[in-house]
Amino acid sequence: MRELGIGDLAQQVRIRPSALRYYESIGLLPPARRVGGRRVYPASTVRRVALIKMAQRARFTLAEIRQLLDTAPDRGATRQWRALAERKLPELDQFVQETQALRNAVADCLACGCMNFDSCQLLSSGGAEDDA
Repeated sequence: MRELGIGDLAQQVRIRPSALRYYESIGLLPPARRVGGRRVYPASTVRRVALIKMAQRARFTLAEIRQLLDTAPDRGATRQWRALAERKLPELDQFVQETQALRNAVADCLACGCMNFDSCQLLSSGGAEDDA
């Protein structure tokens, strides 16, 4: 079985070694084997970290990710994933709507053309103050 040192793993998955140590400390990664005092991970850890990163991008909390990873495949991991994903979809839909509204606000500011915050009509309409 191929193994990766922490630096090699970090480089391959494009995160810092400190993030890998943190994931290990909170139980997202199993404890690494030590060789000469250095952490060594099985190559399968690349896939596990990819899942963690994808779940984070999908706005899953670390606790939710840990809950998913802690569920053994023979104990309903697929059901667990489905339940978590179904609960997450409405939150993601809301995030998409909010992001689209922010994108539209930036586009409106560019289209306005005044580029002067003190006299911009878009800002004086109260729209920016609604979120404050």
